[in-house]
Amino acid sequence: MQGYFVNEYDPTIEDSYAKVCTIDGQQCKLCVLDTAGQEEFHAIRDTFIKSSDGFLLVFSFSDRHSLNLVRSFHKQILRVKDRDNTPMVLVGNKCDLPGDYRAVRGDQGRALALELRLHYVEASAKSGLHVEQAYFDVARLIKKFHENDRKLETVKQKKRKKSCTIM
Repeated sequence: MQGYFVNEYDPTIEDSYAKVCTIDGQQCKLCVLDTAGQEEFHAIRDTFIKSSDGFLLVFSFSDRHSLNLVRSFHKQILRVKDRDNTPMVLVGNKCDLPGDYRAVRGDQGRALALELRLHYVEASAKSGLHVEQAYFDVARLIKKFHENDRKLETVKQKKRKKSCTIM
């Protein structure tokens, strides 16, 4: 979000960031809430999920456990949002690590994305590779979701106008 990599990261309850970007020729304000996925804040995560439009589910190629946690975060998001089409992107971070330093292979990330029906991006926060792409991809999914929502609402309104209620 800020264009540089922080070597010493101390996760907190939440950090928020905002950035104005141009995505597909259109100005867009990205507001990011980083909950760091810490288990001790599991209870308040529902509140963050309810107020969010889209999600980046990030795992580390150097940490097998982080990949396994993606399923539980995904399940929690679907439960709280109460819909299957919530905009989400699965991001494999540290893609710049050589194979011997990896606990997770790229094909395992792709397989999980396929299983959960999520868009998939391999990125490196350190080098910046595909980081912007991950944010832009979820922003595009959010935009598409809201456009579909508006179309559905228009259809519902048209149907209501044709009906007659008698009491």
